[in-house]
Amino acid sequence: MAGIFIDVEVSDDVRGDCELAKKLQEACPVDIYAAAQEGVEVVEQNLDECILCGLCVETAPPGGVRVLKLYDGGAALER
Repeated sequence: MAGIFIDVEVSDDVRGDCELAKKLQEACPVDIYAAAQEGVEVVEQNLDECILCGLCVETAPPGGVRVLKLYDGGAALER
């Protein structure tokens, strides 16, 4: 289920990376990402807390994490 204002897409390469999962969890100030045994988990109930800071986009490799602004026709948050 997508948030009211944003949705997050995580590429398969990033989703399975446990080290990157820890970095995303640390970078996100509103706890959208959680580091699990199998890699990155998106905490969907926190999606509406996103402040569009872009730290997750900067932490992941290019194209690894996309924050989609649903209120803006699905435009992606740019680096």
